[in-house]
Amino acid sequence: AFLGLTEKDVVDGVITALTSNGMIAPSYWVDPKTGNNYMLTVQYYNSQIQGLKDFKDIPLRPDRPTAYVPPGGAERPGQTVPPHDNVIPLEAVASIKYINTPTVVDHYQLRRVFDVYIMPKTEDLGRVGKQIQKIVNNIHPPKGTLVNISGSINDMKDSFRSFAVGLVLSVILVYLVLMAQFASFSDPFIILLAVPPGMSGVLLFLLVTGTSLNIMSLMGCLMMTGIVVSDSILIVDFIGIQRRAGKPLKLAIGEACRVRLRPIMMTTLATALGLIPMALGLEAGSEQYAPLARAILGGLTVSGMVTVFLVPTVYYLIHRNAEHGSEEDVQDLEVQA
Repeated sequence: AFLGLTEKDVVDGVITALTSNGMIAPSYWVDPKTGNNYMLTVQYYNSQIQGLKDFKDIPLRPDRPTAYVPPGGAERPGQTVPPHDNVIPLEAVASIKYINTPTVVDHYQLRRVFDVYIMPKTEDLGRVGKQIQKIVNNIHPPKGTLVNISGSINDMKDSFRSFAVGLVLSVILVYLVLMAQFASFSDPFIILLAVPPGMSGVLLFLLVTGTSLNIMSLMGCLMMTGIVVSDSILIVDFIGIQRRAGKPLKLAIGEACRVRLRPIMMTTLATALGLIPMALGLEAGSEQYAPLARAILGGLTVSGMVTVFLVPTVYYLIHRNAEHGSEEDVQDLEVQA
């Protein structure tokens, strides 16, 4: 205060010397030719501060006259000097010494944070996250210290959770729509039986190819679910058409499997053959879409082979009692006649 400086003046002088001091408002320079506003930035040359001696000599200028007289600045002690000539070095108002301290201090919600960064190269992020979580669980930090895991691993968990919820909701919505279309509770259940074999095929194919279960492979699961459900609808719908035409249950199921086998195989083979180049991931940048193609390819392959056997079998097991009941009714009518 005796020298006419405040703490803010000292800090502003150091910031200007070491980095820069950008004045946003009201210190704008207006180009008289174009009328454009430009932000003014005061900054030293990069070679200005070379060592501790240069740092101590950072000039500070007070806003009012002071009693500080630099060497050669006045003839007798105590003489005041105009502000623009009165330059005070930093070491006159600050004690400067070397200390051990972090170069960068991070804070999160007013808490001081020490970040430990981990960058996997080729490892699975989920597997690495489990190993790190195991290490963190065995750590006993001192009182007042918290150890948290953040970063991409949390984003991955949130994405997995969202996709799991989305998959469950999609299956429920598909069931409700099919229930309204078929006017039955059992037929939509039979149609959705094609989804579990498809999921097993996805996991098996990802395991064989060494592909991790990531966002792209989960997207492939959703797409695979829609395709295998459409294949199952072909069989169940045709069985219903044959039964309404008066055919017995076994004959209707056999006719549906024989007639609908060709479109199911055509859809499955066309999709699988089209996804093979993407699943190989040979081109640069195509490896990010390879898990999606592999998930669809594995699910369609297994579900295509199982659907034509599983869906008709379950349909027969569920509807055979109704078939026997209708046959007994027909026999009773014949006896009464």
